[in-house]
Amino acid sequence: MTLKECYTEMGGNYDEVIGRLHSERLVQKFALKFLDDPSYDLLQKSLESGSYEEAFRASHTIKGVCQNLGLTKLYESSHALTESLRNGYSADVDGFAETVTADYRQTVDALRRFKESVEG
Repeated sequence: MTLKECYTEMGGNYDEVIGRLHSERLVQKFALKFLDDPSYDLLQKSLESGSYEEAFRASHTIKGVCQNLGLTKLYESSHALTESLRNGYSADVDGFAETVTADYRQTVDALRRFKESVEG
């Protein structure tokens, strides 16, 4: 799997991130680091415990990282969740959180397959 194929699979914008970072090596490096980012786990724990201010910060972090890495699909869903959490819990939070979970899984699954193809 190529990095461009990985981006297509996860609903990302490969051309945008290459334009920003100017190097496939850098894009690969930072995209694979996303697999170790603890923000999604923090988001889930915060939502489960009702700590919506912490959940806001976690979703905001995910949104920012995704925007920088061109992870468009996850960026869009995490942006919606972030805005929904901006003033605490709202009725939309649960639905947006489910969408973020689905998009996050799609993203990390594609990144893991790419990582396996690179590492052999």
